[in-house]
Amino acid sequence: MTGQSIYTTTFNLTVFLFLSLLSQFVSLETSRFNSNDGNLTTHCIEFERKALLKFKEGLTDPSGQLSSWVGKDCCRWKGVSCNKHTGNIFKIDLRNQGGEYCSLFEGLADNNSSSCLGGEISPSLLDLKYLSYLDLSMNDFQGITIPNFIGSLEKLSYLRLSQSNFGGMVPPHLGNLSNLQYLDLSAFVFYYNIWASDLNWLVGLSSLKYLNLGGVNLSEATDWLHSVNTMPSLSELHLFDCQLSNFPKSIQNINFTSLLVLDLSSNESNSSLPLWPFNISTLVEFNVSLNNFTGSIVSAALGSYHNLQSLDLSSNSISSDIRELLEGLSGCCNSSLKELILGSNKFNGKLPDSLGHLNYLRSLVLNENLISGPIPESVGRLFFLKELDLSFNEMNGSIPTSLGRLTELTKLQLFHNSWKGLLSQNHLQGLAKLRVFSVSSDTTCIFDVTHEWLPPFSLLAIQISNYLLGPKFPTWLRNQKELLSIVLTNVSISDTVPDWFWKLSMQIDKLDLSHNEIVGVVPNSLGISFVDLRFNRLEGTIPLWPKVICLFLNNNLFSGAIPLNIGSVMSSLVVLDLSGNSLDGTIPLSICKLKVLQGLFLSDNHLSGQIPIHLGDMYALGSVDLSQNNLSGHIPESMCSLPFLYWLRLSGNNLSGELSRLKNCRNLQTLDLGDNKFSGNIPGWLGENLSLLSKIRMRANLFTGDIPQQLCHLSDLHILDLAHNYFTGSIPHCLGNLSGFNRFTSVNIPFAYRFFYIYQMDLVVKGRQFGKCGSFSKDDIETVVLVSSYANLKQTKVAGTEGRKDNIIKPLKITVSFRS
Repeated sequence: MTGQSIYTTTFNLTVFLFLSLLSQFVSLETSRFNSNDGNLTTHCIEFERKALLKFKEGLTDPSGQLSSWVGKDCCRWKGVSCNKHTGNIFKIDLRNQGGEYCSLFEGLADNNSSSCLGGEISPSLLDLKYLSYLDLSMNDFQGITIPNFIGSLEKLSYLRLSQSNFGGMVPPHLGNLSNLQYLDLSAFVFYYNIWASDLNWLVGLSSLKYLNLGGVNLSEATDWLHSVNTMPSLSELHLFDCQLSNFPKSIQNINFTSLLVLDLSSNESNSSLPLWPFNISTLVEFNVSLNNFTGSIVSAALGSYHNLQSLDLSSNSISSDIRELLEGLSGCCNSSLKELILGSNKFNGKLPDSLGHLNYLRSLVLNENLISGPIPESVGRLFFLKELDLSFNEMNGSIPTSLGRLTELTKLQLFHNSWKGLLSQNHLQGLAKLRVFSVSSDTTCIFDVTHEWLPPFSLLAIQISNYLLGPKFPTWLRNQKELLSIVLTNVSISDTVPDWFWKLSMQIDKLDLSHNEIVGVVPNSLGISFVDLRFNRLEGTIPLWPKVICLFLNNNLFSGAIPLNIGSVMSSLVVLDLSGNSLDGTIPLSICKLKVLQGLFLSDNHLSGQIPIHLGDMYALGSVDLSQNNLSGHIPESMCSLPFLYWLRLSGNNLSGELSRLKNCRNLQTLDLGDNKFSGNIPGWLGENLSLLSKIRMRANLFTGDIPQQLCHLSDLHILDLAHNYFTGSIPHCLGNLSGFNRFTSVNIPFAYRFFYIYQMDLVVKGRQFGKCGSFSKDDIETVVLVSSYANLKQTKVAGTEGRKDNIIKPLKITVSFRS
C-alpha cells in the first residue's frame, strides 16, 4: 500500500471515529436534555412503575408532594431516577425540603398544609431490584418501626431515614445490606423512642463509610464500641445523644484506620474521659461535648493528631491545664486546627504565648472555665480567627491592643472576667467584620472612646457591663443599623435615652439598660420583645407595649395605676416585674388574661384591694410575689389550681383567713406569708400535702395552737420562720433532725421557669432584719430556723440546740437570697 493510501485510510478512519464519537455525544446530551434526573427518554419498566404506585398508596401526602406520580413514564416522576441504559429505578429521593421545621412542628401544624410524607412503607419496594439509593428523611412517620424488608434491598448503598419520626427497635435485618456505604437513622429524641439493644448487626456492613445513629437509644447496647470497631472502612461515626453510659476508657486494638469524623456528644455519661479516641491519628473532627466527662488530657496524647481541624470538648468537667493543652496542639496541629471549643469545663492556668502558633484557627471558645492571667499578645497573630470567646473565666490584666489586628473577627466575647485599665477605640478600630461584642469586668473599668467615634463595624449584638461608659448615652450606637440585642448594664449612664435610640426598637429584639441612673419617661410604643430597664430612675405611668414578652421595670419611679387593659394589650407576656415602684390602685382583673405568664412580681408598691379571684386561670404561672403592698382579703381559692406554682410570696400585706385554701398547692417550694393577719392553726397537712416546701415564713401573724409534728416530714426544709405568733405547746423535737438544716438545697425550678432572677426573702435574726439589701456571700447560703411566740411556748431542747422563748434555734448560717 502506498504512503498516500495509508494516509487516506488513516484519515478516513480518524474522521469515522470522530463522527461516531460526536454522534454519541450529541445523542447523550440530547437524552440528558430531554430526560429528568439524567434519565433517557426510554420509559420506565412497567412492573417497577406499579411497585411505585403501591408504595405511593401507602403514604399520606397532604401537600401533594407526589402529584407528579402519574402517567406511564415513572422515570420523570419527582424524586425518581432510572438507569439511563436499562430504565431500572435505582434512586428514590423523597427527602422533605421543609427540613427540621416539618419534623419539629408537625404535631402543631395543620395537617392539610404540612409538607411531610407519612403513612406506611409498602414492601412493593422489593420489586425495585436495582434500588441503590433511598432517602425518606425529614418526614413524619409518627412512630412506626423501620420495616424489616428494607434489609432485603440487597443493592442498597445509600439509606437515609433521619428525622422522620420512626420508632421502635432498629431492625437488625439492616445488617444484610453488604453494599451499604451510607446509613443515617438519626432521630429527634423528644419525639418517638427509637432504640437498638445491640449493634452486632453492623458487622455485616463491611462497606459502610458513613454511620449516623444520633438520637437512637443505645443504653442497652453495652458492647457498642466493639461493634463499630469492626468497620475499618468507616470515615464518619455519629453517635450523639444515644444515652451511651458505658464509655470504655481504652481498647486494645483500634481498627478505625479511615475515621475522619467522630461525634460522641450529648450522651451525659458521667464517666472519665475516654483515651482511645486520642489514638485515632486520622481524625479531622472530634466532638465529645455535653458528656460530663471528668479527668484530664495529657498533652502527649495529642501528638497523633496531625490532621485535626475541629476539637469540641465543651460542657464536660475536664480539669486540665490550658497551657499544656494549647502547647500540645500548637506542636501537632498548628497548620491544621481550625476550631477549638473547650467551653464549660474546668480548664485552669494561663493562656500561653504558643497560642499564636495555631495559625489557621478560626474559632477559639474557652468560656466558663477557670482560666486566669492575661490575654497573651500573641493572640494578634491569629489572622484567620473569626470567633474568640473568653467569657466567664478568672482572667485579668489589660486587654491587649493586638486584638485589633484580628481583621476577620466576627464574634468577640470577653464577658465576666477581672479586666483592668482601658478598653479604647484602638482595640476595636481594625475589627471591621465584628458582629457580636461583649465585655464586662468584676472590677470597674473604663470604656474610652471619643464622642465623635464612628465604629468600623456593624454589630448584631452588643453587651457591655461594669465599664464606665457614661454619663452620656453613647452616640456611636447611632450608626449601628443592624442591632438586634443591646445590653448596657451598670455602665454609669445618667442621661435620658435619646429619641433616635427609641427609633431603633423596630429592629431590636432585646434591650437591657438596667442598673444605671437613666432618667426621663419611656415611649408609649416599643417593638422589643425583651425589655430590662430595672434599677434606674425612670418615671411616668406603666407603658403598654404589645410585643413585649419579658418586661422588667422594677426599682424605678413609675407611679399611678397598673393599666386596666394590660392583660388584653400585652397578652404575650411571660415575665412581668413592676416591683419597687410607687404604683397604686388595685391589681386589674385583666391581668388574669395573661395566659402564658410564668412570673408575676408586683412587690414593694402601694397596691390595695384584693388579689384577683381568677388568678388561678393563669395556667402557666410559676412564681408570684405580691409582697409589701396594702392588699387585703383572702387568698383566692383558685390559687392552688395553678399546676406549676412553686414560689408564693404575699408577706407585708393585710391578708387574713386560714391556710385551708393552700391545701392543694402541691408544687410549692417557697411560701412566705409573713407580716399579715392570717389566723387559726398551722395545719398538719402542710408537712404532708406540700412535701416540696423548703422555705416557710409565717412570721408576725395571728396563728395559734401547736406547731405540728408533720413539719418534720419536709426533708428539704431549711428556712422556717414562725416567730411572733401565738403558739402554745412545745417546739417539735424532730425539727432539729431535719437534714435540710445541715445542707443547702437549691430551688428545683422547672426548666421552662429558670429565669435569670434573684428570689429573696426577708429574715429577722436576733432582732436584726435582713432584707433585699442584705449582703452575703455565696458561702453564707446554708440554714436558718426561727421559732418564737408571744405566750406559752415551752422551753424545749431540740436536737442539741438551744430552744428559748423569742430566740433562734441556733442556725448555722443565714439564707437571704438564692438564684434560680
